[in-house]
Amino acid sequence: MLKSSHTKDLIEAGCDEAGRGCLAGPVFASAVILPKKYKNKLLRDSKKITEAQRESLFIQIKKEALFWAVANCSPTEIDKYNILHASLRAMHKALKKLKQKPELILVDGNQFHPYPGIPHVCIVKGDDKFLSIAAASILAKVTRDHYMMKLDKKYPQYQWISNKGYPTQAHRKGIIENGLTPQHRLSFRQYPYDKKP
Repeated sequence: MLKSSHTKDLIEAGCDEAGRGCLAGPVFASAVILPKKYKNKLLRDSKKITEAQRESLFIQIKKEALFWAVANCSPTEIDKYNILHASLRAMHKALKKLKQKPELILVDGNQFHPYPGIPHVCIVKGDDKFLSIAAASILAKVTRDHYMMKLDKKYPQYQWISNKGYPTQAHRKGIIENGLTPQHRLSFRQYPYDKKP
């Protein structure tokens, strides 16, 4: 089971993001403060569990967390700041929305912009080491998935209901046949938009 905390006495907020590798839609981030001796055998990195498990944990975390918040940066912000800085910016937005100010921030990954007045620790693969980061990964991932599924009703030709904006063959085909939408990240160049996959 993942660790419940990094320290014995500090109020810790775990932070993680979802959607960095997508071609469309915002990047979402979450900040979560769990009870100090919280336990959950199912909670882990959102990428390592099924969609059904994520949905169940999504409800459970929102009920059992002491405080939680989710925020995002739009495709326009991603194009302006680049995806890394937009992801960190979304984390700052989520932290600012917390009703309880944490005393330590646990960040998934190896980079973070210092948050004013609160120390942080970057933890590589932290979403599979600490429960609060894993909880943040679940909230960010599921919130973003729900957002993209709603967008699919407006833009069904890109198959976002299944690919959630990631660069699948169906998504690429949709771009080739229909062009880009305001939800696409124009700064991304993982593949030529004007060539067939």
